[in-house]
Amino acid sequence: MTKNTLYVVATPIGNLDDISRRAIDTLKQVDVVAAEDTRHSRRLLDHLGIRKPMMAIHDHNERSKIDQVIELLSDGQSVALVSDAGTPLISDPGYPLVNACRDKGVNVIPLPGPCALITALSAAGLPTDRFIFEGFLPAKSKARRERLQEVLEETRTLVYYESTHRILNLLEDLADLMPERRVVLARELTKRFETFLSGRAAELKQRLEEDSDQTKGEFVVMLAGAEPIESEGLTQQDQYVLKTLMEALPLKKAAQMTANLTGKSKNALYQLGLTLKDNE
Repeated sequence: MTKNTLYVVATPIGNLDDISRRAIDTLKQVDVVAAEDTRHSRRLLDHLGIRKPMMAIHDHNERSKIDQVIELLSDGQSVALVSDAGTPLISDPGYPLVNACRDKGVNVIPLPGPCALITALSAAGLPTDRFIFEGFLPAKSKARRERLQEVLEETRTLVYYESTHRILNLLEDLADLMPERRVVLARELTKRFETFLSGRAAELKQRLEEDSDQTKGEFVVMLAGAEPIESEGLTQQDQYVLKTLMEALPLKKAAQMTANLTGKSKNALYQLGLTLKDNE
C-alpha cells in the first residue's frame, strides 16, 4: 500500500464474486473510502467484512470535496475512490477529482475490474475492434433524437447506457431513425436475470412491450455501425433525408428534393432510392 495515493477501484456491477483480490486488499488497507453513495458501498464493505471511514463524492458535491480529498492525500493518507457499480469515471463521478490530483502531482493508481460496457460488448456479437461509448443519452426525446442523428454515419459499433424508465422511448427513436440497424440490449449484467436481446429496434420494442419484465433493470444498448455509402459521395445523413421524404413522396420527387437540400447528385440519389426500395 502506497501512502499519498488515490486508488481508483472497480467494484462489481452485480455479482459480488466479481471483485478482485487486489481490490479487496486495497479497500482493507486504505485510510478512507470515497463513495458515490456511502449507503450503497457500505453494503459491499460489510459483505467483505471491511470497516473504513467513508465520505460521499457524487455529481452534486464532487467539486466541493476535491480540496478535502487532496488535503487527506497530502497528509499521507490513502483514499479509495469507488462508484455504486463498475469502474469509477465511466458514466460515474470521479473525473474532476482525478483530474485535480493529476494536476497537483498526486499519485493515482487504477485497479481494473468490472465495467458494464466492456462486459456487454464481450457477449453481444457485434464488432468490437472499433467502437464508441456515448454514455447516457438526453432524457428528452428532441435532444435524444438530435444526438442520434449526429451518429447516423458512424461506422463503429455504438454503445449507450439507458434506464428502465426510458428504454422503450429510446427504442422508438431508434426504430424511426435507424430502422434497419441491428440492436443488442444487455440487461441486468452478471445478475440473476441477465438477458441479451438482439434484433431491429422495432422488434425489440414490441418484445419488451409484450413482456414488461424485460423493461426492468439497467441497460447497455449496442448498435451496429452504419454501412459506408460509397455511391458518389453520398452519406448516411443523405440516406436518412431521402428515406424520410420517400415516406411521403414518389421516389423521383424525393430524390429531387434531397438533391436540393444536400447539393448531391439527383441521379445518384434516385439510384440509392431504388436500392432502398428493393431492400424493403
